[in-house]
Amino acid sequence: MRASSAANTGDAGAQARTAGRDALSLALIDARNRTLRWLACFEAAGTLAGAGLPGDPVPLHMAGRAGWLQEWWIARNVHRLRAEVAGAGGPRLPGIEAGFDEVFGTPADAARLPVLPGVDEVRGYLLATLEQTLDLLATCPPDDEALAVYRWVLQHEDRLCEAFAVAAQALGTAPGEAASPQGPAPSRPQREPLWIPAQRFTVGNAGPGWVPPAERGGLEEAIPDFEIDAQAVSWARFAEFVDDGGYDREALWQPASWEWLQAQQRRAPRHVEQLRGGVLATRFGVTQRVAGAQPVVHVSWHEADAWCRWAGRRLPAEPEWELAACTARSRGFAWGDVWEWVAGTARPWPGAPAWPAAGGLPRRVLRG
Repeated sequence: MRASSAANTGDAGAQARTAGRDALSLALIDARNRTLRWLACFEAAGTLAGAGLPGDPVPLHMAGRAGWLQEWWIARNVHRLRAEVAGAGGPRLPGIEAGFDEVFGTPADAARLPVLPGVDEVRGYLLATLEQTLDLLATCPPDDEALAVYRWVLQHEDRLCEAFAVAAQALGTAPGEAASPQGPAPSRPQREPLWIPAQRFTVGNAGPGWVPPAERGGLEEAIPDFEIDAQAVSWARFAEFVDDGGYDREALWQPASWEWLQAQQRRAPRHVEQLRGGVLATRFGVTQRVAGAQPVVHVSWHEADAWCRWAGRRLPAEPEWELAACTARSRGFAWGDVWEWVAGTARPWPGAPAWPAAGGLPRRVLRG
């Protein structure tokens, strides 16, 4: 969340998108090892099946689905070397495990949980599907079209490890050895906002290498000058909003946001136990004190927007955020500490097929 009048993913992201066979092989092994560590974490905590409530994450299903997607898009995919033609509806070979299409073929939560195999069977499946993938990768042509599905599968499993961390937070499960070495977001001293001059800027990513459909672009936009905070909003600044009655003042919330707030009966961001007199938050089942200079996490778009209204600011438009991230880092613009909300909703590029809305609601956008 930032206060404002929206990025390259960095060297690691660029390398993954253009990675050759050797680099992809190492990255796929690393991603699968992290999935297995998360699986062991949830197994030790007894939370493999979630908490049994509708909407709960189900870690055992999440892990099995990672193996299934890798097999579906690579080992079973007759057109895996044809990039854009290698769609979900193309012909597929039989899978390693009969019946896994029904178990892992769609996302699941505790409300519609299929009968899952045992954890040892899922662990074996993850190892077998990775072995298949690496064998096929070793003989794959070294061009972008042939490597596209491997890069996509890598991105999915990397993002899955973030989803495991979210699941661990929701289920109160300590991540142990599965935790990222990055640690908590850094505390940053408050800096003056940055002024970004008006300019034309090309948003989106035209390559090289593999680019997810939602990020493909090369669309030039004229962006007026704007001001943007140099870092994400801190807990200390958010606590001022709460102390000033931010959760009680309807005028600070958009109508849909106020309706959401009343339904949620929130008095603070999710997982926060106390804001007055210091921030106490629950992290992976343990309540701990949080430094006031650390960035706010686990706030909804509604809360981020209300804070901005209270502060006389606004969320940045996505092109604004991207322009700042691409051009203002040397001036102190810090991004990547946390996911950050931007204004507006996700939309397809001009000429692309329309996206179905999730649950009939517009898709809000996170960057970072």
